[in-house]
Amino acid sequence: MLDYIALFLLVVILALVVYGLIAVWSIPYEIAKSRNHPHAEAIGVATWVSLFTLGILWPFLWIWATLYQPGKGRGFAGNPGTLHPPPTHQLPISKCLDRIEPRRAPRWIERREE
Repeated sequence: MLDYIALFLLVVILALVVYGLIAVWSIPYEIAKSRNHPHAEAIGVATWVSLFTLGILWPFLWIWATLYQPGKGRGFAGNPGTLHPPPTHQLPISKCLDRIEPRRAPRWIERREE
């Protein structure tokens, strides 16, 4: 009789551990889903792939999910998805090339003439 009780407890504890691992493992997907992340489904699939690779990807998925913020995008300056215009004070390429000093190769690279 005690064997059956021990087996029942072992199965229940194993089921709880598996459920707990899956619940913890899906945290990056839940974060991405709650923030309306544009790559939420990709993060969800990657969490399952990470489960089979023993968690190597999991910290990166957490960062990927938390990096996106609904109002700000990925947290960079300006509006998400907009590029800043190039500066207007650019020099012509000829003036930039004049600034570059000619450099000699290191002594060990120079060829020895025989």
